[in-house]
Amino acid sequence: MLIIPAIDIRKGKCVRLFQGDMGMETVYSHDPIRVASEWEDQGAPFLHIIDLDGAFSGTPKNLNIVKKIKEKTEIPLQLGGGIRDLETIENILSQGIDRVILGTAAADTDFLEEAHSLYREKIVVGVDIRKGKIAIKGWKSLVERNIAGFIKDIQDIGIARVIFTDTSRDGTLRGPNIDIIKDFLEAVDLKVIIAGGMASLANLKQLLQLEYPNFEGVILGKSLYDGNIDLKEALDLVKQKC
Repeated sequence: MLIIPAIDIRKGKCVRLFQGDMGMETVYSHDPIRVASEWEDQGAPFLHIIDLDGAFSGTPKNLNIVKKIKEKTEIPLQLGGGIRDLETIENILSQGIDRVILGTAAADTDFLEEAHSLYREKIVVGVDIRKGKIAIKGWKSLVERNIAGFIKDIQDIGIARVIFTDTSRDGTLRGPNIDIIKDFLEAVDLKVIIAGGMASLANLKQLLQLEYPNFEGVILGKSLYDGNIDLKEALDLVKQKC
């Protein structure tokens, strides 16, 4: 299982939000590039980067920083936030970014099918859940459609991987909702990366007990930045489990 540090960028800074609320922002660094290098130095196998300005505006705003992170690090990167057209996807991938995460754009099945036909496993779908529905546009809007139907469409298209986020837990340090995660893992035939609410190594141990072959990884955000979880300890825990 992969342990993946998150780097959320807003106005050029490394920040964390509480449940996606811009009014509840904590700035952790003015240098996201240095933060990325530090996570790599500590053994991170992958980085999860979100352009928050892009997520809220609909167009990526921090690609210059992401490009520099790619230049300064050697581990794979996945990027999300405001990626809503093929030109933007092509631009991002041409800079060496390994995967793009589609959230809002993924709600358009025709667009998702076209993106997948061109870029295959480089396309990851963000399944962000709020109040029992799919949240889009920076988690400010809800898709009025059945989640099961949405997942079926994703699978029928051939998407290989999704990132499942319980937005009610994101940035809260309340711990993940294990029941919801289990239900999702059981319901999909896709590789799944889990995000939202991780608060301690004890939470990570809980997730490591989930014996699902499609459970690929966990994204850690606030728990790393606040020191609740030490990245090296988390990586060691996974190695012991393996």
